Amino acid sequence: MFDHQGLPGQTFDPTEESAVTIRTARAEWKGNLAAGSGTVETESGALNTSYSKSRFEGGQESNPEELIGAAHAACFSMAFSHGLAEAGFEPKRVATSARVHLEKGSSGFSVTRIELVCEAEVPGIPDGKFQEAATAAKEGCPISKALSAVPIELDARLLPS
Repeated sequence: MFDHQGLPGQTFDPTEESAVTIRTARAEWKGNLAAGSGTVETESGALNTSYSKSRFEGGQESNPEELIGAAHAACFSMAFSHGLAEAGFEPKRVATSARVHLEKGSSGFSVTRIELVCEAEVPGIPDGKFQEAATAAKEGCPISKALSAVPIELDARLLPS
């Protein structure tokens, strides 16, 4: 459980140059890897779930790579929608999935690649401008920046609207 000790009346204005926000998540693992399990939760309470070694077995519980993928897909979708609107094109829908590749190498397991696949409905935008905005969102989204040690591939598809 989180101890919510935020400052009363604390606001965040993303237009301020010195804008800083801190978001917190917590995870706990009990037991060894083979038999253990864990829980993960976010400060907002939006996520409170169990996770396990399912990354290796395809189980029903979540895993860290899936959570990275969810964060990346969400951040990219928001950044892309914002960039499209800033360019004068109002998106109807931006849907993104992120495939996070976990591979075993000589030094253990590593995330080796992330594939972002995006489909969007954006009335009136030429495909060239759409692709340009998608690339800018991939490079500019805060989660992409945080994951920059890993190759990130993008497949952005403009759907008829």
